Amino acid sequence: MAPITDDIFENTEVAFAHKTDAELQKAKWLFSLIGNNKLVAVGTSLAGLALKLHLPISPIFRLTVYDHFCGGETFAECKRTIAKLKKNGVYAMLNYGVELKEEEEDFDKTIEKNIEAIEFAGKNKDVKVLCIKITGFGRFGLFEKIQAGGKLTGEEEAELERVVARFDKVCKAAVKNDVAVYVDAEESWIQDPLDAMTEEMMAKYNTKKAIVYNTFQHYRHDRLKYLKQQLAAAQKGGYTLGAKLVRGAYMEKERSRAAEMGYPSPIHADKAGVDKDYDAAVNLCLDHIDAVSVCVASHSEESNLKAIKSIDRKGVKRDHPHILFSQLYGMGDNITFNLAAAGFNACKYLPYGPVKDVIPYLIRRAQENTSVAGQTGRELDLIQREIKRRR
Repeated sequence: MAPITDDIFENTEVAFAHKTDAELQKAKWLFSLIGNNKLVAVGTSLAGLALKLHLPISPIFRLTVYDHFCGGETFAECKRTIAKLKKNGVYAMLNYGVELKEEEEDFDKTIEKNIEAIEFAGKNKDVKVLCIKITGFGRFGLFEKIQAGGKLTGEEEAELERVVARFDKVCKAAVKNDVAVYVDAEESWIQDPLDAMTEEMMAKYNTKKAIVYNTFQHYRHDRLKYLKQQLAAAQKGGYTLGAKLVRGAYMEKERSRAAEMGYPSPIHADKAGVDKDYDAAVNLCLDHIDAVSVCVASHSEESNLKAIKSIDRKGVKRDHPHILFSQLYGMGDNITFNLAAAGFNACKYLPYGPVKDVIPYLIRRAQENTSVAGQTGRELDLIQREIKRRR
């Protein structure tokens, strides 16, 4: 393998080899729109209103952001996307992208869909992972009450038991099909009970290999400490820690709520603090790679570069089964595809599901893109450079 150079993520020929000229032009148009913060703010507000009024907006989303950021509505459509990725050495990480459900029948349906995805992945080894949200298994308000220390009623106790049973059912299916399950992190004021359930499942199902992974959001100033605690617990308990490392996705909401309710913000004061903790977390996992199975899920070129240089420096195999890199489908292609070309395990976070049900995810994705300084501009610049190179 060739040594890693600082400009590894500048290779647009490798980054966009999977895209046709027409697809590149569409991506250029899309990121030009997303780069307009005012347009995104107005568009997402109108989309949210249209959803509430049950207006037929799915065709508009299908022709624009859905096809760029999602794998497909069905497994048949996903298969085509997955095959296209694998042709370029990149794996898929499936996510049933349906959000904001609150009824028991919806939770049961989500479990069915997740198990279908696990069984699909079990037959398609180009799918490495299924990502889940525990708020897809139970009510947000229930988790909020638990973390606040409220006394549960008998009915709520039974409700919590159903949540745990649903989670356990998914984990059992994952073990049976040899598919990893990544549990997404959520808002800090419900995260404690979600962590507790995930810790329990890891201790139960990660005795032979990492099946269940927790997600550590390092924009929170307490997560590096929590990661160290979980590593120690796994080593003591004789199971592998599954750790997906992210910076985070709820920063503005977290700060606003803390200010409104008068408690200290759980978020780092500045980006430098987030970056420092994130890179320290990656190194911690690499230093204990026999005890940890880690997913470096970051769009920071600097953090990814530090990680891959550290892997080579420590003498760890680039394709070590305990190391996976991940970026969102439709973004960070210069990272994902160049990592794969250099011999690292790389994958794309691939949401799927009916367009109308995935729209809330797409709205959130558009809003998050505007909050990450320079991200959309960087994506657009790389696309334009590749278009120019092909002429």
